[in-house]
Amino acid sequence: MARLDDLVAGLGTLFGFRGEHGERSITGVTCDSRAVAPGALFVAVRGFSTDGHRYIDAAVEAGAAAVVCEELPAECRDEVTYLVVPDARKALAELAKTFYGNASDKLMIVGVTGTNGKTTTARLITSMLNASGIPAGYIGTGLCRIGSRDIPLERTTPESNGLHDLIRQMVDAGCRAAVMEVSSHALVLDRVHGLRFRAAIFTNLTPEHLDFHETMEEYAEAKRLLFDCLDDDGFAVVNADDPRASYMIAALPPARVFCCSTGGGASFCDPVQRFDATASAMSVEGTKAEVAFRGRTMAMNVPLPGEYNVMNMLEAFAVGVGLGIDPETALRGLAEADSVAGRMERIWSRDRSRCAVVDYAHTPDALSKALETLRAITPASSKLAVVFGCGGNRDRLKRPEMGRIAAELADRVILTSDNPRDEEPEAILDEVEAGMAGRAYLRIADRAEAIRRAVEGLGKGDILLVAGKGHEAYQEIKGVKRHFSDRERLEECFAQTP
Repeated sequence: MARLDDLVAGLGTLFGFRGEHGERSITGVTCDSRAVAPGALFVAVRGFSTDGHRYIDAAVEAGAAAVVCEELPAECRDEVTYLVVPDARKALAELAKTFYGNASDKLMIVGVTGTNGKTTTARLITSMLNASGIPAGYIGTGLCRIGSRDIPLERTTPESNGLHDLIRQMVDAGCRAAVMEVSSHALVLDRVHGLRFRAAIFTNLTPEHLDFHETMEEYAEAKRLLFDCLDDDGFAVVNADDPRASYMIAALPPARVFCCSTGGGASFCDPVQRFDATASAMSVEGTKAEVAFRGRTMAMNVPLPGEYNVMNMLEAFAVGVGLGIDPETALRGLAEADSVAGRMERIWSRDRSRCAVVDYAHTPDALSKALETLRAITPASSKLAVVFGCGGNRDRLKRPEMGRIAAELADRVILTSDNPRDEEPEAILDEVEAGMAGRAYLRIADRAEAIRRAVEGLGKGDILLVAGKGHEAYQEIKGVKRHFSDRERLEECFAQTP
């Protein structure tokens, strides 16, 4: 509960209003007219597919006590206060922050952005902080975690009112830090407007979401917005091996940038602020590496396979050092991190002679890295298989490219459905198939059947990658979400296979 006058005082800009402020109490802040309860403040946000101004009357009928909009409706109710602002998205963030008692100012906030690796890196950082005595909550793909409590999320970065609600809950639960995945959509759409980050991490940039951003330049510009949100004493951690790294931190002084490299490049980095890691041993169980920084060399045990996971852990470690955590304590906390569902998640046959790996890889770069990683640890006498598809209503240009990558890097390929959404599954597979260049593969649109066939075809020492959906426990077909889990299906198939 908050006074409307107090909320209005927190707005950066107010063009005008109609109705009385008075001592009116506000019970909640939302931009979804379906979530309006009596006494709520409704913010009419202009979206890409619809305009919140169309739902002002519905919000008022549901009991909204006040409405924030960029343009007054044709008819205004006497009992409702209408506030006119230049930017409703920013206003939503400002109002939500005030409504939830400026809780974000009480936390050390760490933001992770990039195309791939956000979830793993953010979860590693969260684990490290908790192991180091800094209670930390997590907000990211499909999940908010506060202590032992998990809250399902529909978006990687929630809308600002939902985001501040979660942050308030973290503060009330005793958290001192929050680790967030920050999507490019969230940055462009001002979901994190008003937040100040103690650390901002850039993992990498590869083609993705070009149905939204249109060009890689626009996509990169969106990601760079996170570094404009750094607090005065904040710092950046970047994957210096990525070609866009220097662009991301161009406006920051070298003293505020930690550069991470597993490839020995990144000549633009300040040597004092540089972290290098070299993998020395790799298996399906994990990776051993050495990390060099500030004249020191330390052993780093990565509980995940793959050089890209070495980078994820290296970036998390650099965050720990930047926050003043003892390096040995940071590495210990990282090594003991729980596995992340759907990120190189390993499922074994009963006799552990065959291994399936569930991974969220749904971009060409992510699929390539996952297959290259597993190829490097597949015994010479064994085979590497992959089951994957491409999501519907998303960037279509990546489909044939992912087909090409799978055909070149795997011994056995089964094309199947991901989340077809509103598209025809077979039409999506046609576009993936176009990149296969005549190579042998199976095409089974039914994902459950595709996984069954893949498991049946595994021999001793073989590895199967099931890519694309990762942690998701549903499959969306024609607008309907049905329960489906790659992990659960693999466990069923292994239980039925000798």
